[in-house]
Amino acid sequence: MADRPLLIVDGANVVGSVPDGWWRDRHGAAERLRDALVPLAAAGLRAGAGAPPWAVGTPLDIVLVVEGAARGVSPVPGVRVESAPAAGDDLITALATTSRTDSPDRPCLVITADRELRGRVAASGAECAGPRTVRPR
Repeated sequence: MADRPLLIVDGANVVGSVPDGWWRDRHGAAERLRDALVPLAAAGLRAGAGAPPWAVGTPLDIVLVVEGAARGVSPVPGVRVESAPAAGDDLITALATTSRTDSPDRPCLVITADRELRGRVAASGAECAGPRTVRPR
């Protein structure tokens, strides 16, 4: 799937963007997010909500980055799950940087509202969008 645009999702940030009780079951909340991302692997993002034109209606290679109590969430077809050994932001930055270095023409979008992380991944050439891009409120 390396020919597909890459979508990297900051699991903790996206889960935390909706006050639905996620704090009571962080692992379960990450699994629900993972499952909600599956249709995007085949259909791409919907127009609006910060989605760049290249990601709308385009199959995507999706990586969900989890950390802390959400570590150990299993991947499913269409969504690869990476458990950060420490800070999720460090793994997200590394994934975006590696993607841009290995395939400079491959678009990469990081989903997060974290301003510091946005700056870090933008330095690698990746684009950023907020949680509503993949998870309407």
